[in-house]
Amino acid sequence: MNPVVIRGVAIGEGIPKICAPIVGRTEEEILKEAGAMHELPVDVVEWRADWYESVFEPERVLGILCGLRKILGELPLLFTFRTLKEGGEKEINTERYAELNRLAAESGYVDLIDVEAFTGEEVVRGLVETAHACSVKVIGSNHDFHGTPLREEIVNRLQNMQGLGVDIPKIAVMPKDKQDVLTLLSATEEMSRLYADRPIITMSMAGDGVISRICGEAFGSALTFGAAGQLSAPGQLGVKELRQVLEILHI
Repeated sequence: MNPVVIRGVAIGEGIPKICAPIVGRTEEEILKEAGAMHELPVDVVEWRADWYESVFEPERVLGILCGLRKILGELPLLFTFRTLKEGGEKEINTERYAELNRLAAESGYVDLIDVEAFTGEEVVRGLVETAHACSVKVIGSNHDFHGTPLREEIVNRLQNMQGLGVDIPKIAVMPKDKQDVLTLLSATEEMSRLYADRPIITMSMAGDGVISRICGEAFGSALTFGAAGQLSAPGQLGVKELRQVLEILHI
């Protein structure tokens, strides 16, 4: 597996990296959250733009991205608009979704963009091409809030994302019981061992799935999400506690 290296952070090498989301609704809240990141043990910062009240105004989005880059310095920045159908805050059509991600990739302020894999093959490949032309990496993602697919289906989805050219395939699923968590971990191990030539990110959400957010090094997930303040997904741990557990398991 070849790690993805961004601003000196090697995703897919060593201890799983920690990504902390920014989920402010106003410019003031967003930039304030960004300012606190330097005091926390985070490796990557994600701006969840779907939380931003003016996200459909391109000039204001660019202004936020510029502000984030200045504040974060050399901390890698991931741009994410999570759609409503995959657990996000706002509805958006495919054309506007693609435009927003192109805007972020071409801005010069972000290091990664998150592209939902089920947006459509043509759209995903186009965004990957645009991002790579701008030296921006792509996380291809899928979020299933309704349940946990079979192990074979999870592996298949991750392989399909890899085939679309994304740099880091990611899947998050909702467990209905502890067996579902084991299914996710088994799929992660299989994908990592047999098929992945790049880092992958997997997680099982909610309370039962918390274990999947801390054992990535053992099963093959290269990055985990922790809360710096408000949760952006069910089951997230605080970044400080998450770092402690990851380091203990690494030792």
